[in-house]
Amino acid sequence: MTSPSYFRDRVLPILTVLFAILVIWHLLVVYLNAPFVRDQAARDNEVLTFEQVAERTFNQERPVLPAPHQIAVELWDTTVGKAITSKRSLVYHAWITLSATLAGFGIGTLLGVLLAVAIVHNRAMDRSFMPWVIASQTIPILAVAPMIIVVLNSIGVSGLLPKALISTYLSFFPIVVGMVKGLRSPDTILLDLMHTYNASRSQIFWKLRWPASMPYLFTSLKVAIAISLVGAIVGELPTGAVAGLGARLLSGSYYGQTIQIWAALFMASGLAAVLVTIVGMAHSAVLKRMGEKP
Repeated sequence: MTSPSYFRDRVLPILTVLFAILVIWHLLVVYLNAPFVRDQAARDNEVLTFEQVAERTFNQERPVLPAPHQIAVELWDTTVGKAITSKRSLVYHAWITLSATLAGFGIGTLLGVLLAVAIVHNRAMDRSFMPWVIASQTIPILAVAPMIIVVLNSIGVSGLLPKALISTYLSFFPIVVGMVKGLRSPDTILLDLMHTYNASRSQIFWKLRWPASMPYLFTSLKVAIAISLVGAIVGELPTGAVAGLGARLLSGSYYGQTIQIWAALFMASGLAAVLVTIVGMAHSAVLKRMGEKP
């Protein structure tokens, strides 16, 4: 049974913030959509009261800012009301984007961990390669994505891989930084103790550095999985893709379907939340297995 203190300290603040967001959202719906309503009324020689204007702002076909109930109806219709194999289903488009996200995340994780191990164990890699890793993230992804798509298409590579590589480009960086920090986190006294036992570099790595890096790795993975989703969506934008959440955003932009755009954004946010939650559960399970508190 939920205690009053739990409701007061945990649930009530969340409900208060959600209520405030909904109030502000509804006010913005009226403010942003009212000019179109008044313009239409003037063309039809109608005189509308404020209540009539407000009512019409919540039911426009192509509003500047959709009302929450319009987005909810669109989400229900495109997830539950459509077969998941239909190209009008958000589940179908989310699966296309999720495939590229997971592929890019997997490649980025492997690349990030390998680079971190090399940087920690090789001074030349640390001094020469690490600055380039940091500098690579100063290039806007919107500038990199079209170049990756064009280059790979010129050699006959298309489909999932180009989008996955864009996700890899974004996701490997937090993993490299987090793992380097984690692999260097053991205290000097612990390293000296391992040397006292005449431990080899591989033994120090697997018995000390690797376990110590787990909290840093999973924290980085939470960031990486979310940013991989962003990379997959961005990768769909310059390709003229016909499937994926990025394609839904593009088609909604082309035809002024703002409700469709917002529904796709909410689906992407929900997908990111699920992915981060899964990584968080894996984090807790691994640390529990290691006998540590997550």
